[in-house]
Amino acid sequence: MIHLEQVWSENYLTAQGRMLHEKTHDAETENRPGIRIVRGLRIQSLRLGLVGQADVVEFHQSQSGIELTETKGLWQPYPVEYKRGKAKPDNCDRVQLCAQAICLEEMLDCKVLQGALFYGKPRRREQVEMTEQLRTQTEQTAVQIHQLYDKRRTPKAKYGKKCKSCSLYDICLPKVTGIAKDVQHYLEKAGMDE
Repeated sequence: MIHLEQVWSENYLTAQGRMLHEKTHDAETENRPGIRIVRGLRIQSLRLGLVGQADVVEFHQSQSGIELTETKGLWQPYPVEYKRGKAKPDNCDRVQLCAQAICLEEMLDCKVLQGALFYGKPRRREQVEMTEQLRTQTEQTAVQIHQLYDKRRTPKAKYGKKCKSCSLYDICLPKVTGIAKDVQHYLEKAGMDE
């Protein structure tokens, strides 16, 4: 709805997330022993047709990796995505992080093997391995997103528990737009499908 219909509505959850990301993106590059932290790095993948901004990319000094300007040694990119809540039951956050890893790989001509998701509720990092399975899911998701965008048609909503906290709930109306509207569905629901 945001990209196809240009619709946005904010609630307290999106405001908290926005503030978290603004705080993350505002800080400058930071150097610590063996690590360089870059915030708000613009990233892209021409192959997948993705552009975005990484919350944080840590460059860890390593035996293999890439050279960075004004630094000695080799550095391994390690993307970190910040989320205000807790881990989700599906893979959506890992797919987002993997998309960042793929962008970094293409831009820096390197391999990104791991990254992390930082969740605000437990205030803890979850390390994510960039497996072939996750990479495949990420690439398939990118293809699906482009197909939806090319059709210029918003898919039907899939009503679930998470809908109640969505800022677009009153615009999307998932209980109305997401349910099947055929006679067979009505008869099954009414118990008259004999």
